[in-house]
Amino acid sequence: MPLLREIKDRLGSPYLIDHADNPVDWWAWDNEALAEAARLDRPIFLSVGYAACHWCHVMAHESFENPDVARLLNDSFISIKVDREERPDVDALYMAATQLLSGHGGWPMSVFLLPDGRPFMAGTYYPPTDRHGQVGFSRLLHAIADAWMNQREAVVAQAVQLRGALEREIAFIDHLGGRVATLDLRGSRRALRDELVARVDSHGGFGDAPKFPRPSYVEALLDFTDTEATEAVTRTLDAMSRRGLYDHVRGGFARYSVDAEWHVPHFEKMLSDQALLARAYLRASKAVGGHPEWRDVAIHALHFVLNDLKVESGYGSSLDADAGGVEGSHVTWTPDEVAAALERKGLGGDLARVLSRWSISSPGLFEGRSIPRLATGEPFITPDDLREALGALREARSLRPQPARDQKVILEWNAMFASALLMTGETALVERALELLDSLSRSHFADGAWWRTEHHNAYATASDVAWFVDALVDAFEATGDDVWLERANGAAAFLLGHYWDGEVPTGQSSQTGKGVFAQCDLVNDLPARPKEIFDGATPSSHAVSCRALARLALCQGDDNLLAAAERLVELAANLISSHPGAIPDLVAAAGFVGDGIEVVIPGAPNELTSHVRSLPMSRTVLITGNGSSALLEGRTPGWAYVCRAGACQLPVATIGDLDDQLQRAAR
Repeated sequence: MPLLREIKDRLGSPYLIDHADNPVDWWAWDNEALAEAARLDRPIFLSVGYAACHWCHVMAHESFENPDVARLLNDSFISIKVDREERPDVDALYMAATQLLSGHGGWPMSVFLLPDGRPFMAGTYYPPTDRHGQVGFSRLLHAIADAWMNQREAVVAQAVQLRGALEREIAFIDHLGGRVATLDLRGSRRALRDELVARVDSHGGFGDAPKFPRPSYVEALLDFTDTEATEAVTRTLDAMSRRGLYDHVRGGFARYSVDAEWHVPHFEKMLSDQALLARAYLRASKAVGGHPEWRDVAIHALHFVLNDLKVESGYGSSLDADAGGVEGSHVTWTPDEVAAALERKGLGGDLARVLSRWSISSPGLFEGRSIPRLATGEPFITPDDLREALGALREARSLRPQPARDQKVILEWNAMFASALLMTGETALVERALELLDSLSRSHFADGAWWRTEHHNAYATASDVAWFVDALVDAFEATGDDVWLERANGAAAFLLGHYWDGEVPTGQSSQTGKGVFAQCDLVNDLPARPKEIFDGATPSSHAVSCRALARLALCQGDDNLLAAAERLVELAANLISSHPGAIPDLVAAAGFVGDGIEVVIPGAPNELTSHVRSLPMSRTVLITGNGSSALLEGRTPGWAYVCRAGACQLPVATIGDLDDQLQRAAR
C-alpha cells in the first residue's frame, strides 16, 4: 500500500486521514510497509492512536507536524500509523509489548520494531524535548537510529528476549495449567461479588483516578440482592450519571473521569461506552427496585447516540475530547456564559435555578470553568420549568466549535448499540435496532468475509463477529422471527471457521480446540495471533464468543454450539475459579453454559412474554413465536415452559406460576 498521503481519498479512518498530510512519510500497516523496511534495512516506528484521543493530538502537533522530527523519521525509519479502532489486533499485540517493556500502556502508543515486526523498544506519549524527567522524542529517535547502525546485535537481542515473554502474554490462556475438575460457578460469582464490594469506594466505582466505568462489574453485582451489593451498585450508578462523567446538557457519557469523584471527565465520548453503560443501567433498573431514573439514564444515553453519532450505514465510533483545539471547551461553562445564553432567550429569571441545578460556579473545577453536574436532590430528568432553559444552553453550546466525529462504523460497537436498543423494549427503539442489524448484515459482509468497518480495510475481529451474533440472538428474543436466528447461525459458523484454534468441538467430541484467536485467519500481516482473555474497557473476545455461542445454542437446542461454549469455559476454568475479577464477562458468560435457562413461550406475544422481557434475564433466553427452533415443537401456544439442562417443568399459564418456576430453575 502506498504512503497515506497518496491514498488519502481511500482511507476510512479519520485518524489516518488527519495524519496523511503530516511531513512524516506515514505508511499504513501492511506487508508492503514491512517489506520496505527490510529492503531499506531500517527499523520501523509504529504509532498507534485513535481520533478521539487527546494526547494523540498533542503528540501529533508537537512532533509529527514538526519538519525536523519528520526528517529524522523519514531518513532513518519506516513510519507506520495505525488507528487502534480499525486494527485492534495490531494494537493488542504491540500494547502487550509496550506494557512488558515500560510497565504501562496507553495512547498514543510508540513502538520501535525490527523490519520483520518484532518489537524492541516501546512507550506511549513522548514530549518533543526532554521534560519532567522524560526523554524527548527527538533525542530518542537519534539514540535508536544510532543503536541500529552501531549496536545492531544488542537491538536484535532485545527483540529476541522480548519475543518469548510477548508470546506468552498474548496467548495467556494457552499457558493456564491445572484444569479445575469441577467448576463452582456460583462460588466464582460470590467471590467476584465479595471482591467488588470490598473495592467500591465512597464515591462509587472500583478504582482510583483516573476512574473508568466498569459496567461489567455493576452487572456482576446485580446477581446479588444483599444490602452491600445493592449499595455498591446504587452508589456507582448514581455517581456516574449525576456528576461530570455524564454530559447533562447534550447527553452521553465521557470515556472516564480524571478524578476519583467523577467530577472532571476526559471529554471524549465512545459509542462502546454508551452501549455498555446503557445495558448496565437498563438491567439495573429491572433488578433493583426504586430507581426508575436508571432507565431514564439509559434511554437518554441511547438518544444521544441516535442524535449525535448517526451516519449513513450505522453509528460513528466517537466524538473528540477537544473542540477548536481546546480540551473540553464545548462542555464547560462560566456563570456569565450561562447568563448570556438565558438572556438571549428571555429566560434571565431562571439563572439562579440553572446555576444551582447544574452546579455551575466561579471558579469551576476545570481550569476555572464548570462542568455541569447535578446538585444533591435534583432529579435526573430536567423539570418542566427548566426545559426551556436547558434548550437555551444547548443552543448556545451548538454555536461553539464542535468536537470532530469519527464516522467509521465499527461492527462490534454497533452490535453492542443494537443490543442496548433491544433491551429497552420500546417499539421505536427496537425498530431502530432491527434496522441497524439489517444494515450491518449488508454493509459489513463482502467477499465471503466479515469486516471491522464499512470500508472493508480490515477483517472483523472475533469480538466483532461474536457481538453481532449476540445482538442477533437479542433480535430473535425480541421478535421470535427466524430470520435473526438464521443470520446468527451464519455468523457463528464464520466465527468458528475463521477464529477457532484447532479442531472445533462438537456434541460428540467436546474437549477439542484451544479457543478463539482475536484475529481472523485471513489476516497475514502480523507476526503472531493474539488471544484475548482479560476484560478491559470492553469484554474480551473469549467472553463474548462464549456468551454468544451459548445463547444461540440455548435458543435452538444446538449441542454443537453449546460444546464450543463449554470448551471456552473449560479452557479458562482455572482463571474463573482463582481470579474472577479479571474476567467478569467470562464469569457471566459461563453462567449461560452451566446454568442456562430456556423460557419457551410458543405463539404470539402475550402477558407472559412481556413479563419475561421485563426481567433482568440473567442466564436466561426467551424462545417465542412460530419459528423453526426445536424447542417450539409440540408446545402449546400461549403457555410458558421453563427448561434447564434438557429438562422442562410443567407448562404454566400465569405470571405467578412462571415466576415460581424461574426461581426454582435458578437455584
